[in-house]
Amino acid sequence: MGLSSSRTTVSEYLSRLARGTALACIFSTSAIISLSSMAYSQEGLASGEFGSQYQSNPDAKMLLQADNLIVDRDQNTVTAAGNVQIEYDGNRLVARQVVYNQKTKRMVAKGNVEIVEKDGNRIYSDEMDVTDDFRDGFVNGLRVETVDDTRFAAESAERSLGEITTFNNGVYTACRACATDPNKPVLWQVKAKKIIWNGTKKTVRFEGGRFEMFGKSLFALPAFEIADPSTKRKSGFLFPSFMYKDELGFGVRGGYFWNLAPNYDITTYGTALSKQGFLSETEWRHRLENGTYNIRVAGIYQANPGQFSSDKVDAQERMRAMVSSKGDFKINPRWSFGWDVIAQTDKNFSRTYKLSGYGSETLTSNVYLRGISGRNHLDINLYKFKVQEDVLNGSPNAVDTKQPWVLPSIDYLYTVPGSVYGGELTITSNLQGIYRETSDVFQLNNNGNMRDFIRGMKGTSARLTTEAEWKRTFITEQGLVITPLFALRGDAIGISSNDKFNTVDEIRSQAFRGMATAGLEVRWPILFSTTSMTQILEPTAQIFVRNDEPYAGRLPNEDAQSFVFDATSLFQRDKFSGYDRVEGGTRANLGLRYSGNMNNGWSIHGLAGQSFQLGGLNSFAESDFVGAGADSGLEGKRSDYVAMLGMSNNSGLAFAARGRFDKDNLAVKRGEVEASHSGQIVQASVKYAYITKQPDYGYAENRQEISLSGSTRFKENWRVFGSGTYDIVSDTLVRAQSGLAYDDECFTYSMAYIQTRSPGQDKISHSVGFNISFRTLGEVGNSF
Repeated sequence: MGLSSSRTTVSEYLSRLARGTALACIFSTSAIISLSSMAYSQEGLASGEFGSQYQSNPDAKMLLQADNLIVDRDQNTVTAAGNVQIEYDGNRLVARQVVYNQKTKRMVAKGNVEIVEKDGNRIYSDEMDVTDDFRDGFVNGLRVETVDDTRFAAESAERSLGEITTFNNGVYTACRACATDPNKPVLWQVKAKKIIWNGTKKTVRFEGGRFEMFGKSLFALPAFEIADPSTKRKSGFLFPSFMYKDELGFGVRGGYFWNLAPNYDITTYGTALSKQGFLSETEWRHRLENGTYNIRVAGIYQANPGQFSSDKVDAQERMRAMVSSKGDFKINPRWSFGWDVIAQTDKNFSRTYKLSGYGSETLTSNVYLRGISGRNHLDINLYKFKVQEDVLNGSPNAVDTKQPWVLPSIDYLYTVPGSVYGGELTITSNLQGIYRETSDVFQLNNNGNMRDFIRGMKGTSARLTTEAEWKRTFITEQGLVITPLFALRGDAIGISSNDKFNTVDEIRSQAFRGMATAGLEVRWPILFSTTSMTQILEPTAQIFVRNDEPYAGRLPNEDAQSFVFDATSLFQRDKFSGYDRVEGGTRANLGLRYSGNMNNGWSIHGLAGQSFQLGGLNSFAESDFVGAGADSGLEGKRSDYVAMLGMSNNSGLAFAARGRFDKDNLAVKRGEVEASHSGQIVQASVKYAYITKQPDYGYAENRQEISLSGSTRFKENWRVFGSGTYDIVSDTLVRAQSGLAYDDECFTYSMAYIQTRSPGQDKISHSVGFNISFRTLGEVGNSF
């Protein structure tokens, strides 16, 4: 027989072999530790499916290379020997010898067998013996390395019925071997006498197993079952977690995930608390064609409410519960709607029990509709604000009952296409309706006079605002950047409230407010370049000519209460934070920007400036019902100075400072200084904040606070960390945390002790948090 005819016969025989060449991914259970307990939050470990799920391309071409090809017609065998390499459909098999027996329909690969699958997984073996349809087979000395850096090994593996693969004396780990000492035990691994993979049921079962760390057996795993690698969602128990809180005691949390269908599931949790009993939680998730939604419920019958202070909300209830829901749906490519709402039996339940996603001090229920098309953007929102607090509703310090309903808040933005007289024309509208059941009022003693401060009035109020703004930018030959601006704004306001307040001027029930603005901004970027650095100086000047703010201080202020004058707001046309107040009169803003980049890796940026009221009524000197503008630094003809400076280098060191300084003597009115370093060994930051006393806001003393945090890595994978916040005025350590952590490619551990205390109070709250995570297996612990 000639060589060419032999090659034809061999390729014919071996085409069957090559079509399976991942040798079926048959034995590749490299990702078998995709636990059903993690199916709720993680996808399978491998990118492809294994065994019976493997699909090859029947039209793919096979490439066979070998030193020798031998056809034995007497024994009906074909042998490829010496540096055998078979490539087919993206897979590659390498061995010293491959023998195909026509009678038994079996193929045997021997000698340093290596298979590289098309998805990157690698399979190593001393010998593989399989049928030509890959339905049954046997492998000796199996080792698998997956693309996600997990590893599996077994003394031998058997495949039967084309569905079930049994691994004998198998080992699984997600840890790499030590580079300097490969014989050193990996950090953790799972060993089992038998690992049975069922391709039909999509399960992997471990029998006679044990869990090892650092080569030492920690505990036995007689039998447990997990989802197979191709299964992204499977019913099963979730890993437990733990918690501790002084009033709740120690808690152990477990759960179960029900995969009811590919597009909906249920997860239930139960937490046993040593002081308060059993907390139950259930979540339903449902994915539809155009969106998703979920429903969560949680509840507890408190066994011992007396653990809480008797004058707190938590001590008043036995049966406590919460129901919440989130949804997000696409109506079409341009429109979407959704919601995030919560209701609970009392105002502090979710915060007290640290319910995931709802444990913060403030909660916002929101229903929205959003649309965007070209240069149009519409955003419609309905809000209900909640404050989770332990103060009883009858207390004057309670604030939750004073929070409003926003029904609705509508924002519309339209940018006219093309240029309008060479510039850009933008139209902005906002409609806001507010309902409040109880007035949000507090009193302050201002120079011996009691004054009502009204954060919000009982009743309803509505405001419709529309503004058109045109601006255009010119650049002169000298490099000046000149931007003229014109704007027209109108507000229609209506108020319905029968509340009466002491020392408060008449509140208008309805009003129309019109504003016209003509503005000009001039910037002159100047570049300075040397061999060692590049610098840009940019003097900037603005002037805005406007009419006075109508009804200043005589209209409710709901959305413009949070106002801080600093370098970031220096060049804003309207420095108020919302629509309820509007800046009026003629004002000029002057400042200097700087940026520099040095060849040694340092960069510097800064801004400093001042604002001037040139004419008309100064809106910041007209205090409204919440005192917005008072002590802001803008209430005079000449504002306080504002400045900011930042420095950083490419080694992770950074420095930043921001401040407002008295216009007469440069005394610090408000300031922040922070420094940080982010390196491979040490990470640290320190921040100091100072605000001078503001009697008009109820702060009779200066406020000072310092915060520190740091982390130091030692012995490569170990680190210690800590943080603290100290209130200098009240001499109170508000929060302190310290801990120890370990992390590498397959395992993380962290443990921290946290104590918290309110400023000026003696009571300290203690908690301990820890987390242990085995990559691909799961994690145990609680949040800090």
